[in-house]
Amino acid sequence: MERAERAAHKAGRNPGEIKLVAVSKTVEVARIKEAIEAGVSIFGENYVQEAQKKIEEIGRPVSWHFIGHLQSNKAKYAVSLFDMIHSLDSIPLAEELNRRVEKEGQTVKVMIEVNLSGETTKFGTEEAKAFDIARRVVNLSHLSLVGLMTMPPYFDDPRLSRPYYIRLRELKEKMVREGIPLRELSMGMSNDFEVAIEEGATYVRVGTAIFGERKK
Repeated sequence: MERAERAAHKAGRNPGEIKLVAVSKTVEVARIKEAIEAGVSIFGENYVQEAQKKIEEIGRPVSWHFIGHLQSNKAKYAVSLFDMIHSLDSIPLAEELNRRVEKEGQTVKVMIEVNLSGETTKFGTEEAKAFDIARRVVNLSHLSLVGLMTMPPYFDDPRLSRPYYIRLRELKEKMVREGIPLRELSMGMSNDFEVAIEEGATYVRVGTAIFGERKK
């Protein structure tokens, strides 16, 4: 996307560092295929059952990422469907994912979702607990911890999201200093992804800007 490239150049970053995740929840298969033809290569889904049907029909010419809240009882399906899970938020979920991936004989990339706003309507671990989860995950042989994810409150003015993105970047940097090898930051959506890129996002999750408003 041109907007993402402009934001990267503004921040003095290489646009190639930033990956676009097209948020395709509730989007029908035909429109996803159109997006693939237009060059989109990563799709983000929020619900395991909905994603399973799409992946069975579309296959894997693209990468599928899980970005919604993942319940432990869906872990066995998630590890076989998705190339990356952005929303790991507890040690029990990490251990369940690891058990399930071990049975598949694979490794799955994960990110820890951090709830920086404290909103009860949002999932994710508290910032204070993120280190404990990270330390546990790096010792699980079938999970590869690659980064952190967050979702700030919605603001009409995207600049108000900036403090949350700064905090996530600083948390990542602190973890790296303490020996936890993180590379990725999943942050920014249609309304504020330029700000997120300026603050270090490597994955931006964009739905409305690609597919338009969701059907109610």
